[in-house]
Amino acid sequence: MDIINGFLNLTAPFMTFFAFCFFLPPFYFFKFLLSIFSSIFSENLQGKVVIITGASSGIGEHLAYEYGSRGACLALAARRKNRLQEVAELALELGSPDVITVLADVSQPEDCRRIVDDTISHFGRLDHLVNNAGIASMAMFENVTDITTTRTVMDINFWGPVYMTRAALPYLKQANGKIVVMSSAAAWLTAPRMSIYNASKAALWNFFDTLRIELGRDIGITIVTPGYIESELTQGKYLSEEGEMIVDQDMRDVQIGVCPVGSVTDCARAIVRAVCRGQKYVTEPSWFKVTYLWKVFCPEIIEYGCRLLCMTGFGTSEKDALNKKILDMTGTRAILYPESIKTSQIKSD
Repeated sequence: MDIINGFLNLTAPFMTFFAFCFFLPPFYFFKFLLSIFSSIFSENLQGKVVIITGASSGIGEHLAYEYGSRGACLALAARRKNRLQEVAELALELGSPDVITVLADVSQPEDCRRIVDDTISHFGRLDHLVNNAGIASMAMFENVTDITTTRTVMDINFWGPVYMTRAALPYLKQANGKIVVMSSAAAWLTAPRMSIYNASKAALWNFFDTLRIELGRDIGITIVTPGYIESELTQGKYLSEEGEMIVDQDMRDVQIGVCPVGSVTDCARAIVRAVCRGQKYVTEPSWFKVTYLWKVFCPEIIEYGCRLLCMTGFGTSEKDALNKKILDMTGTRAILYPESIKTSQIKSD
């Protein structure tokens, strides 16, 4: 066995390189033809039933508007009753035939079952499940004194979609439906202070990649890996090292720095378009895809870049990181960070 592995260690890289040289051009030509076909025969959402979790703000909110404008019936779930009702009313105005709201916490299995049960009771079917609910945490791992406070991140970001998917699976199979999973580019762009968040998004990606193989053609799965998009996270709302939800826009500047924040409306439109075309993956803004190549081929550069930009090195405080200093010196914050979500709004839970 050692001889076989030793042989493969020597030959596999070269064999793979030459295989790619011959295989990739026709493969991508085939994918190009397939994309044209899927664009022409894109799914019609008129009358389809869609569950969206985390629908009270950010990408989830705008997915509700995009699905609603295409004529889909919506079941919107979140923890904030007033915001959820406002989103539902606007989705109706934009063209959704019917919208229900469910006050729920996806970290609780019984709440996830109730979301699905209420949807089936009201609409009698389910076509799309959009697993969008999520929260961010931001803390140096060694500064977290009570590590159990970080469970909330994994409970909502990972176990929430797992609970929701298990409850919805029988109904999605009946409809040959689709699952949309909100992972993140953070699954491979492992920025400091976000170790638990990054891990939750990587776990989500791998779980649903595996589930796609298990389910085969019964249910389509689209994994979304957004970069920085207008949301409560890009406005500085996160779980602190004490396990409290806070808003700190200075730390937002440290983490995001000069990276432009994309439009949430454009992001939602791109996601729904990709789902209707049956795409397996979608990254928005699309240029973020190149960061995955850097991670695969030059991981040391990604590591060095994150350390240089995000870690303390130009003062005594975390907020003296190079990322924030560049923003302060250039005055580009207002250009790079659209202020579509008010600070007073994101402070309310």
